[in-house]
Amino acid sequence: MVELEKEVLPLPPRYRFRDLLLGDWQADERVQVEFYVNENTFKERLKLFFIKNQRSSLRVRLFNFSLKLLSCLLYIIRVLLDDPQEGRGGCWGCPRQNHSAHHLSKFDWTPIIWVNRPLPLWGLQVLVALISFLETMLLVYLGYKGNLWEQVLRVPFMLEMMNTAPFLITVFWPPLRNLFIPVFLNCWLAKHALENMIQNDLHRAIQRTHSAMFNQVLILVCTLVCLMFTCICGIQHLERAGNNLTLFDSLYFCIVTFSTVGFGDVTPKIWPSQLLVVIMICVALIVLPIQFEQLAFLWMERQKSGGNYSRYRAQTEKHVVLCVSSLKIDLLMDFLNEFYAHPRLQDYYVVILCPTEMDVAVRRVLQIPLWSQRVIFLQGSALKDQDLMRAKMDDAEACFILSNRFEGDRIAADHQTILRAWAVKDFAPNCPLYVQILKPENKFHIKFADHVVCEEEFKYAMLALNCVCPATSTLITLLIHTSRGQTAPMEPFKPRPSAWQPPSRDGPASPEQWQRMYSRCSANEVYHVRLGDSKFLSQYQGKSFTYASFHAHKRYGVCLIGVCREDKNNILLNPGPCHILASSDTCFYINISKEENSAFVLRQREHLHRSRLATPAYPGLTRLPVHSIIASMGTVAMDLPDSDSSLDSADRTTLGLAADPVGTEKRHSIAPVLEVVDASRSPTFDLLSDQSEDEATHSDDDAATSSTWVKGYPANSPYIGSSPTLCHLVQEKLPFCCLRLDKSCHHYPYEDARAYHFQNKLIIVSAERAANGLYNFIVPLRAYYRPRKELNPIVLLLENMPETHFLEAICWFPLVYYMVGSIDNLDDLLRCGVTFAANMVVVDKESSMIADEDYMADAKTIVNVQTLFRLFPGLNIITELTHPANMRFMQFKAKDHYALALSKLEKEERENGSNLVFMFRLPFAAGKVFSVSMLDTLLYQSFVKDYMISITRLLLGLDSMPGSGFLCALKVTEDDLWIRSYGRLYQKLCSSTGDIPIGIYRTESHLFSTAEPQVSVGVEDYEDTREPRDALICRLGPRDSTSSDQAEQPLLRRKSMPWARRLSRKGGRPPEHISQQRLTLYRRSERQELGALVKSRMKHLGLSAAGYMDMLDHGNTLSYILLNPSPDTRLEVNDVVYLIRPDPLTLVSASSPSRKASVSRSEDLKDSISL
Repeated sequence: MVELEKEVLPLPPRYRFRDLLLGDWQADERVQVEFYVNENTFKERLKLFFIKNQRSSLRVRLFNFSLKLLSCLLYIIRVLLDDPQEGRGGCWGCPRQNHSAHHLSKFDWTPIIWVNRPLPLWGLQVLVALISFLETMLLVYLGYKGNLWEQVLRVPFMLEMMNTAPFLITVFWPPLRNLFIPVFLNCWLAKHALENMIQNDLHRAIQRTHSAMFNQVLILVCTLVCLMFTCICGIQHLERAGNNLTLFDSLYFCIVTFSTVGFGDVTPKIWPSQLLVVIMICVALIVLPIQFEQLAFLWMERQKSGGNYSRYRAQTEKHVVLCVSSLKIDLLMDFLNEFYAHPRLQDYYVVILCPTEMDVAVRRVLQIPLWSQRVIFLQGSALKDQDLMRAKMDDAEACFILSNRFEGDRIAADHQTILRAWAVKDFAPNCPLYVQILKPENKFHIKFADHVVCEEEFKYAMLALNCVCPATSTLITLLIHTSRGQTAPMEPFKPRPSAWQPPSRDGPASPEQWQRMYSRCSANEVYHVRLGDSKFLSQYQGKSFTYASFHAHKRYGVCLIGVCREDKNNILLNPGPCHILASSDTCFYINISKEENSAFVLRQREHLHRSRLATPAYPGLTRLPVHSIIASMGTVAMDLPDSDSSLDSADRTTLGLAADPVGTEKRHSIAPVLEVVDASRSPTFDLLSDQSEDEATHSDDDAATSSTWVKGYPANSPYIGSSPTLCHLVQEKLPFCCLRLDKSCHHYPYEDARAYHFQNKLIIVSAERAANGLYNFIVPLRAYYRPRKELNPIVLLLENMPETHFLEAICWFPLVYYMVGSIDNLDDLLRCGVTFAANMVVVDKESSMIADEDYMADAKTIVNVQTLFRLFPGLNIITELTHPANMRFMQFKAKDHYALALSKLEKEERENGSNLVFMFRLPFAAGKVFSVSMLDTLLYQSFVKDYMISITRLLLGLDSMPGSGFLCALKVTEDDLWIRSYGRLYQKLCSSTGDIPIGIYRTESHLFSTAEPQVSVGVEDYEDTREPRDALICRLGPRDSTSSDQAEQPLLRRKSMPWARRLSRKGGRPPEHISQQRLTLYRRSERQELGALVKSRMKHLGLSAAGYMDMLDHGNTLSYILLNPSPDTRLEVNDVVYLIRPDPLTLVSASSPSRKASVSRSEDLKDSISL
């Protein structure tokens, strides 16, 4: 079998004429078999050449078009050679006659029927007519399908016969050679050939599709040209019997007539020409409106669908493509404002590819000159190659594909996004893809994309960190948004006791101090620079990371947070003091502006000395480094100390401490930050050494429970693609029955949260269903670096029963429960332990995202949260909204003058073009509300800062890189005020634990002005003779009446008065206790009514009401974030400091030789860190 295969020769090529002559083909015994797609007949072969084949049919039509133009050109030559002064000819060979003496009133048909045609010109016209006749008869033969009259009665065929047959007759009958033949009508045949060529053959042959608008404009132009040419030639010929008009005179007359000017200097004199003008005007009035109507319709359709992005512009200019399923005005403005906030993107074009039409709001915005020159809308689908060619996707700098979060079926929306991503990758494999996905389980389908943002992943992780690090959502939002940098010019720097004020992110200076500090600190963003090229950080080459971070912040106000090795692609946040910086490292820092936009002003040593002596308080504190800020995109001038001054002496001066009569000298010492840390001599970085001490402080029951916990990686993940994270787990997975909080089982006979006797307060999550993204809410709260004694129980309040695969994933985590219920039901809230919960997270319902009015999608969530706020005023509620504009309704008070002032400020910010118009709203500033649309900015920023997604994932705990730190928080107490300033705290943390602070979450008391004065109702006014006074005091507890409570007091008074009247009608004088009770109800506030309602429901459910009124109302406080404040910012009580703490496992592995020394000196570590 193998030998036979070797003997078989390869097949020869298709036989050629040379092979037939030489006879080589006869040596091969094999038979050449040809397969014909069409019938192998003479007619079919002709049809294949003239009609079916793309290129040959195009050549035939082009030849036919040229032939018709040639015939028209020969007609013009004949007219020009015709001299009106000579005698008009008759038949061929007849003597010439002079008719110039004839009177105009005597009409003579001879000049119209006969013309002078020279013999060479006649020969050319006959040749052209013969070719046209043969081609026409051949096409009739090929197009014949059984009905001959269908071919003969066509208008093009009749025109062809009228212009060719007479010339052929003159060959056999010479006297007719001067017969007039209307050859100028061939212009209509040329128009017909051009239409067929454009619509049928041209785009197929050159693989280029012309738009319908182009075709219609071409047809309209050809129609106008044919009408004008027919009218010109017809009038000129008919006037041979009248005025003897030339072609130019006829052209002048037609232009004047059709433009409705009508000078009257040139007019037709005989009735045939006058009749022709009437006919041509009627034809124009019929044909031209039809053409213009079709053109107008196509123009309107083009305005809806958009045109094409020109190939020339795509090759000379840069553009990005935005693919969306539906274009909303909020999404469009967020993208445009964030994309064009960067100076190097000002010359980019944005091409929007959307399958739906533009709504009125989007169309109005795109007509603004600011956007009309840079934004191009195309209606089309990313799944069609024609639409991708219109958008010039292969030449685009990037393609952004966004999912429709308002889709009823979010999984279906993700499927559409996946198909769009696949289509773009298939069409333009080199185009960078930036994809937004909704569900985490669909993320692995688009792993090929350059940057991916999963909405549910980021959303739940951000909400989870809000529970342990307050306002994390606001912190991340401020970091990923681009500052506009438009502020009023600031005065040159003068030493002042207030905090450093960098340029504000948006808008002018606010009237209140907290708004000014919050606005200006929010201008900080994340930037990157190579260490060897940095003016800030190059001097720290060969030094530890914490040393560089502290001194960069002290000298320049720059917060160094991360680094990336040249040989590695992984970004490490705060790799710790053991990491030595190299010149090739890429450093990531937080600052008001990138380093390239900064200029240094070196000060002389004498001036620096005088300024230090002139400082009235805290001479050792670092001075304000920034004294002049033009804009965030402009130049930042910095005052720097003399470069010759020693850093060690500066440290010793800075660390001078005032005497404290209470504390000890050991407690108040702040060690300097070492340049290079010796792990064998420095035991202070062993962050895992105190784990045993933390566990030893627990009770016996808690210790027994904790002994069953281990650290490891979760065994089950609800979806593919989740990053493995080391977490606190249970040794044996819990049965599903033990995860149900409100149902007792044979393991735990408990039916409510209070019966479990949890050591820490609860974290309650209210969601519609147990989505896979909810897994990312649990993982950051159960990460290995969270101390066991600080783990809060997590209760999932779900409206629908969770699926089995989700329970399989969460059954390995300790203190995680679920309960079927809703926040609409007060009983469900009380059973899940809302009265002793630390945080209540309300996730927006997916079913409510679809509403007839867009902004009404959050209506149910807002009302439910408002009810929670009224029932439990001390509960920390964290809410997710669909639309950021609805933040103004959170904790709404109708007569709050302060909220009205903030509303006016928000309107001013919107008029100024701010990127964050809602940043001054109290719920957002305090981190109480979060909108998922804020995550869109993260994807847009990745086009300029490709590291932002990685840094955000590390901060949120979605990714866990070995050696990378994590985000945590530290609360400042009264015992920590001896540190005094943020700069000294920075040094304290860097020298003791290696932590890097990045900001402060500050809470201040604030007196909000209201419409009505607050009225306090004492407990004795609520006394009832049926209950003892002490019981009432215990039941009520301290009460903090708010303005909204008193605002509703007249309504409550009207409700209670009819009850008192009915009571008085029953008899004579009421008893004393009835009168006292009536007086109590008269003075009763809304807060007391709601409290009584909650207590009655708790009593009905058999729950203890103790501690309910301990949930104080925090209505008179406001909170905000100071992102990367200046070193001289004063610390205040209850400040929460955001920290990036180094990876404990990396630090332990680096200091393993000194493990025993670390344990022995753990007491000294606890004393030195008193925060």
